[in-house]
Amino acid sequence: MEQFKPTSFKILPPVVKNLLIINILFFLATMAFDRVFKIDLVDIFGMHYFGSTLFKPYQIITYMFMHGGFGHIFLNMFALWMFGNVLENFWGPKKFLTYYMITGIGAVLIQMAINYFQLLHLEASMTQEQISTVLNEGYKIIQENKNFINPSMAELNQLYNSSTIGASGAVFGILLAFGMIFPNTKLFIIPFPFPIKAKWVVIGYGAFELYSGIANNAGDNIAHFAHLGGMLFGFIMIIYWNKKIKNRYF
Repeated sequence: MEQFKPTSFKILPPVVKNLLIINILFFLATMAFDRVFKIDLVDIFGMHYFGSTLFKPYQIITYMFMHGGFGHIFLNMFALWMFGNVLENFWGPKKFLTYYMITGIGAVLIQMAINYFQLLHLEASMTQEQISTVLNEGYKIIQENKNFINPSMAELNQLYNSSTIGASGAVFGILLAFGMIFPNTKLFIIPFPFPIKAKWVVIGYGAFELYSGIANNAGDNIAHFAHLGGMLFGFIMIIYWNKKIKNRYF
């Protein structure tokens, strides 16, 4: 395993620094546009299902810079800095940025694929009239913070007209990379009062996200399969890079 011996370690390397700045600016702009202009930037930049009238191709990238609240952005940015600064110092800015963007894009593609199969399952049990009602009236109802009483119509409406936002997919990819490259590094994870090796933290998070995604925890409003998608694409990239230069992670 390659040891981490950078010639110069930066607490805030350039890519991590700029990602933090961009995410914070998007977050502040979201609040400002909502309060001043009554414009919801999440509808514009958040990732919508491919079949939705709200979908735009650029959302595959911009969704990563949108967050739903202070807690959401704080946790993602803290993890980005905590693990990302080590990886950027180890890989260098170019490879780190490449990894971050691909895992972020891969995360949402996996989530959209899962949504596709969920839509097929739902629509198979619904009438054409119900589906048409959701497609024609669902967005307006969502905007009013309401939804259909019929459970299938409500779920279909959520899939079509809600958005996926946040850097979590890319952050989970970063966590996966840290666990693979520095597996025996000990981390303190709340609420455990003892250190846990990074590899076990990664395995634990992966297992939890898989369970939560399959269980389809209602109301948690978390894109669990996007998290898994970020980890999956990260794993593939690291294995690919490792094969290019034997016994090294680049």
